[in-house]
Amino acid sequence: MPQLHCHHSPLFLSLILLALPHVLGAGHDYADALSKCILFFEGQRSGSLPAGQRVRWRGDSALSDGQAGGVDLEGGYYDAGDNVKFGFPLAFTTTMLAWGMSEFGAPGEVSNAMVTIRWATDYLLKAVSQHGRVFVQVGDPVQDHNCWERPEDMDTPRTVYSVDAANPGSEVAAETAAALAAASIAFRSSDSAYSHTLLQNAIRVFEFADSYRGAYSDNPSLKPGVCPFYCDFDGYKDELLWGAAWLRRATGNETYLNYVQNNERILGADENINEFGWDNKHAGLNVLVSQVDYILGDNPMNMSYMVGYGDRYPLRIHHRGSSLPSIVDHPQSIACKEGSVYFNSSGPNPNVHVGAIVGGPGEDDTYNDDRGDFRLSEPTTYINAPLVGVLAYFVANPI
Repeated sequence: MPQLHCHHSPLFLSLILLALPHVLGAGHDYADALSKCILFFEGQRSGSLPAGQRVRWRGDSALSDGQAGGVDLEGGYYDAGDNVKFGFPLAFTTTMLAWGMSEFGAPGEVSNAMVTIRWATDYLLKAVSQHGRVFVQVGDPVQDHNCWERPEDMDTPRTVYSVDAANPGSEVAAETAAALAAASIAFRSSDSAYSHTLLQNAIRVFEFADSYRGAYSDNPSLKPGVCPFYCDFDGYKDELLWGAAWLRRATGNETYLNYVQNNERILGADENINEFGWDNKHAGLNVLVSQVDYILGDNPMNMSYMVGYGDRYPLRIHHRGSSLPSIVDHPQSIACKEGSVYFNSSGPNPNVHVGAIVGGPGEDDTYNDDRGDFRLSEPTTYINAPLVGVLAYFVANPI
């Protein structure tokens, strides 16, 4: 069975965002990669799936999420190969999707990209629907990670976690504000009313994050649910600056620029940290660059690390829904421990999770395509999200 594990920023997230620019090789179909990169998110959907759902091996799941907390939290995305909705990386994923869309568009994929963002923001609006509280997670990760079952069969507790004034979580609240602000920019030209709703909620949630400061993984009621999975390793200060920067961009209000300038030393904006991910935003204040061809196959393994792209790609990704028979092919329930035989199988996953980008090879550039090696073989939403914008740029700016 899978082990409990921490979700650190994988190698590819650093490659996507922090590597030096390079001359791209010819021969890659960036439009195809972009389409697949966006399609991946449909396989990560939680809740009642729409009629236009293209990933047919998925079905409805977690329809009662939020009931334990007296709120509707249906929807959103599972962050990786598990069935938990972790709010911190989900908000970061949303910010990155919206940033890419507002900067580069999504040539040929605008409609799908906007639907992808809205699936996240509709959920985030539910998560901030109660004033003075932000719902930041649904699902008991310890029990979830001890099962290998499809989201459609999920029977582990859907525990609801939240932050409030007495139990703060500035980093997750500020990242949620950043996500809503960034998305308000992306929706401004196509749905002004929705854009306005997103922005007003972003302003309110940022005020909450700034007024009640504290790290969410220091919160006794939250720590068992977020650690060691998405502990706050780098503090909440960068998220406050990040949220303010996005609100300044979304509103044009110089108050937010003044906030960054007045707090940059106190909150660590002058720190030189060469990392960017769901937990650390300092580098993201300064740079968004990309080393994409490596991911798509120009590497020592001659393997594409995006599932479904190219002739050779990972077949045994660490992902429950992909590795278990689909609800279509096997409508009978597969219980928690009954999934072990599929986890331990040496065969390829029956459901090809097109567009999923795995954690990546080891430092020696080798990749063994082992479902059990989650650090290398597990895809996440926050790996795919920044790559959407990067691929969109290359589609719009061919060599």
